[in-house]
Amino acid sequence: MAMEYLGETFDLHAGGEDLTFPHHENEIAQSECATHKTFALHWMHVRFLLVDSRKMSKSDGNFYTLRDLLLKGYKASAIRLALISVPYRHQLNFTFDGLAEATAAIDRLRTFHARLTQGNFAEGTTPALQEAAQKARATYFEALDNDLNTAEARAPIFDLVRLANTAIDQGQLLAGDRDLILAVLKDFDAVFDVLEDRDTEATQQALAWAEKAGRMGEVAPELVAGHALSDAEIDALVVERTQAKKQKNFARADQIRNELAEKGIVIEDSREGARWKRK
Repeated sequence: MAMEYLGETFDLHAGGEDLTFPHHENEIAQSECATHKTFALHWMHVRFLLVDSRKMSKSDGNFYTLRDLLLKGYKASAIRLALISVPYRHQLNFTFDGLAEATAAIDRLRTFHARLTQGNFAEGTTPALQEAAQKARATYFEALDNDLNTAEARAPIFDLVRLANTAIDQGQLLAGDRDLILAVLKDFDAVFDVLEDRDTEATQQALAWAEKAGRMGEVAPELVAGHALSDAEIDALVVERTQAKKQKNFARADQIRNELAEKGIVIEDSREGARWKRK
């Protein structure tokens, strides 16, 4: 089956550290005897996953599927970032604190990306920001070239985000800086894939499964409330709130904000306008 889709020689073969011997040794022997060609050019053996410093086990009550985590209210993108941020040769100790940190990191990235794409910047470049962005990109790729060290790869990107946010606040970031930083973020997201918000779709699929399976009792209550409104309905309420503020109807504006907050929808006001996100 593998040869049907990948050919007789693979560029990359992955698997858990427990498969190195004898499973992968046997794969090499069987395949290369059959084809007389190198079976795989590169092998990646991933360390075991721990949960709160213990081996994941159903009997210990610390066994979670992706769907379990989604139904607890965690975002698919946060789960991805938490898992991918630990280099594959290192043992990942999965914790809910780590998942919360990943959630906050993605919020920072997306908020920053929105500031860049929605803001108005004067023409030109700032030498210090140009140098910082180029250095961040170079350091990012050096880390990935160093045996896919994803932990080191994300560090310069977040350093750049902090520097650029400060520059925006001080009115020092120009259009040329924005374009270069967006290009660096694109390189980052080609691997980490968290900037575009596709979390709602994954969560709604998990909710649909829970409803069909009669498992809604296992769903976090705030998650049910947060997805009671569609994106279009939230957009309409945010527009109504903006209009209410323009008309100095602050009571209605506050009412909309509070109603959305009760459903886990956070509104962020900025110079570029109001944005919203699900908790």
